[in-house]
Amino acid sequence: MSRDYLTIVSGLPRTGTSMMMRMLDEGGIPALTDNLRKADEDNPKGYYEFEPVKKTKQDPSWLLKAVGKVVKMVHLLLLDLPADREYRIVFMKRNIREVVASQNVMLERHSKTTDSLPEDRLVEVFEAQLQKVRAYLEEHPNFQVLEVNYNEMLKNPAPAVQALNAFLGGDLNTQAMLNVVDPTLYRQRK
Repeated sequence: MSRDYLTIVSGLPRTGTSMMMRMLDEGGIPALTDNLRKADEDNPKGYYEFEPVKKTKQDPSWLLKAVGKVVKMVHLLLLDLPADREYRIVFMKRNIREVVASQNVMLERHSKTTDSLPEDRLVEVFEAQLQKVRAYLEEHPNFQVLEVNYNEMLKNPAPAVQALNAFLGGDLNTQAMLNVVDPTLYRQRK
């Protein structure tokens, strides 16, 4: 199937974006990734990142390579996308306290400080960022958004996979997508 829009997986860090990238890749939409960031203890199946995404505001030329593929972008970078094309955003949601806990574990594992902001304040910051991004996406008709709840998908992935398939054209290999979901990777629960 020809997709005349750019497929993007987004959300806060630690919300299952890498798993979703793998699901869509296995389902039939090739992932645009550079494999610079290798799989590790925090993401044992890989990160599925593409470095040029981080500089979209300064240089959006990478978008030409993304036609017919899926790419991962952290939530705030969606604001930097040019308005001259159509986007389908798969926006991952997760219990926000689990996001903070997961980030803290990851930072501690890499010997980085986690005490810059108290947890409650960090939750407020993330919620404000999400509100800003959602408002932006709603105001721009070139963005179509499907929100996928990470917590619910791990418990029962079939409804999310069906919704993804319908949202992205109806030709995905849904069984391959279901096979990617790995509940054992759900480690930071609140």
